[in-house]
Parts: sequence; structure tokens; C-alpha cells
Amino acid sequence: MVRKRVVVLYGGRADEHSISCVSAAGVLNAIDTDRYEPIPIGITKDGRWIIGGQDPRQWGLGDASLPTVQITEGSRPVILDMARGREGFLIGDHADLISGAQSSSAVGSLEPLGHVDAVFPVLHGPYGEDGTLQGLLEMMGLPYVGCGVFASAACMDKHYTKILLSQAGIPVAPGITIDSREQRSGADLLAAVERAELHYPLFVKPSRAGSSFGVVKVEEPQAEALAAAVAEAAKHDWRVLIEEGIEGREIECAVLASSKDRQPRTAWPGEVVLDKADQDEAFYDFDSKYVDSSASHVEVPADLPEETLQKVRDLAAKAFRTVDGAGLSRVDCFVTPEGRVIVNEINTMPGFTPISMYAKAWEATGITYTDLITDLIEGISA
Repeated sequence: MVRKRVVVLYGGRADEHSISCVSAAGVLNAIDTDRYEPIPIGITKDGRWIIGGQDPRQWGLGDASLPTVQITEGSRPVILDMARGREGFLIGDHADLISGAQSSSAVGSLEPLGHVDAVFPVLHGPYGEDGTLQGLLEMMGLPYVGCGVFASAACMDKHYTKILLSQAGIPVAPGITIDSREQRSGADLLAAVERAELHYPLFVKPSRAGSSFGVVKVEEPQAEALAAAVAEAAKHDWRVLIEEGIEGREIECAVLASSKDRQPRTAWPGEVVLDKADQDEAFYDFDSKYVDSSASHVEVPADLPEETLQKVRDLAAKAFRTVDGAGLSRVDCFVTPEGRVIVNEINTMPGFTPISMYAKAWEATGITYTDLITDLIEGISA
């Protein structure tokens, strides 16, 4: 059997660079090499595409430091020729990386990488999960795993995700969106919150960032604390959400759909249970997710009545269809003590390590990690 050649993209310019590296390590270690020939291509934090160098299969979150894509002696630049489509990946010389050449006209000798059947963009956040890369691949005529341009862009921006979901009658957390470039005072921010009749605690977050980067919890109506929270979120995006904290449990639902038929399947919803922190003070931040393995653990299915779990699955599928999802997404919800389900956000390329919620949820539903990767690649429209 002729193996399909699949480019696995990882790294990237977003804050989630290191998480992408570990997700790619999981995919490369688990992919069915009898069916596929994986081709790892890393993207440095400054946006350079490279092949060769450090083997991403060796990376893990338990390392002394989070992994990053680095240029090594064995690295070579990857240049894209849009007109060549699936033959459009070209490899330059190591010297071109040092000189900073990034186009076919600026480099020396080039050799073709060869025919590429598909791309698995294991990239999180801006410049990978926000529709920009998806548009590039669409223009090249390259099939790729995951949501298309519209869904990727809409779900990357939490402000617009909420607008789409609300229009479809899907409950979302009450909140307001502000432009941090307007330099509002703490008093102005307090007044805006009061006009919106939001209740404390509040969560202040960048609209276009992931992995809880820049998210700050504000417990009480204090101008200084609110202004500081907005300033922190603004480090990641000028568009900032101020949302009312929902009293409830955070339940996550994995969605899987072939690009051919777009009919979503949902896994049993799971819950990340915080182990280490004071539950009254904690929320699921970056360290809890990725750095401190003793801070939390995943439970699938979540300890909820089956009726509630099914309600989460139904709403996750509806949200996925609302944003024109394809391939995969993780729909994050709140479940209130009364059993009400509220959608928090949609991640179109969720963390994809073997121990991430997305993979664990499908494993609990009967699909192994390797089979999940196969389903995603085979589900791409040719």
C-alpha cells in the first residue's frame, strides 16, 4: 500500500508555541506509519518554516523547560511555491536560514519535498488556528485536518464566537467587550460593568488568545484590580472580554466530524478536576493545564447524570454546526448546579497530546489515539 505523505506542522508564532510542539510529538509518535509517511515541519517563534534539526518526537511537558522550535545545524528552510500546489514545498540550504531568506527568489539551490497528500496543522492560537494558515492551504489546494477559514477565524475570536452562538439561541456567559486601546480608567471600566449588570466575580480575558493566557479573575468591584486585569489581557490582544463568572463546573466535549459530510460525533464529556489549589481561589490556568501535573487530572465521563452529559453533547454538536465546524473541535461548557448548560468557547485545534482532554474523551468513547488521528486524516475531502 502506498503511504500518504502528511505534513505535520507545529510550533508557530502564538503563545501556545510549546503546547503545539508537545501536541505534534503525540501525533508523530502515534500516527499509523503503515498508512502514512509523516513529514514534520516546524515553525519558529519568528515565523520561519524549517525541516530537520531536533526530533519533535522526543518532546514532552515533563521536560525541564517547555520545548520550542530552534534552528540547529541540521535545519533547512522550507519555502512555499503557491503555484505548485501539492508539489509546492521546497527545501533550501542551511545557509539560507542564517541569511534569513524566505522566498524562492532569495535563496540558493532548492529541492522539492515531493508530493504532499495532506497537512495536519497541529498549531494552536493566532497564525495557526485563526484561519490565516487555513487560507494559505486553501489557496494551495492542499487538504488539511480541521476547521476551515471561517470557523477557525470565528472561534479564535471569543467576541464573535459569542455573537454567533447567541444568534443561534445557544446560552453564553453574560459579558462585555472593550477596546483596550481606548485607555479607559478603572472607574470607567467599573461603570461599564455596572451598566451591563454583571455580577462578580468577573473573568477578564483576551478575545483572541488560548490556553488561559492573560486571563485574570476579579473578585470585587475595585477599579485598580479591574484596570490591572484589563492591562494583563491587553498584553495578548487589544480586544478584551469582561465576563460574569458562572457558578458551575467546567465540562468539555470533544467533537469529531468528517470534512466530507460535516455530521458531528460527540464523545463523552469530561472534566478537569483541580487537585492542588484552593478551589475557592483557583481556576484552570496555563500552569494547571500544562506545567504542574499534580495540579489537576482529567475525568471522562464527568461525574454528572447521564441526562446532563447528553445535554452537553447535544449543545456541543449544535455549537459546532453553528460555526460551520469541520474535522475536530473541543466545545467548553459550564454546567450550573441547576443543570443548565452554557457554552464558554470553542477550540478548533484543542491540545492534542495523548493525555489531553480531546484524546482522553475519545478513548473513553471507544476510539484510540491512533485511530483518532487516522479518522481525522481520512475524513479530509480530497
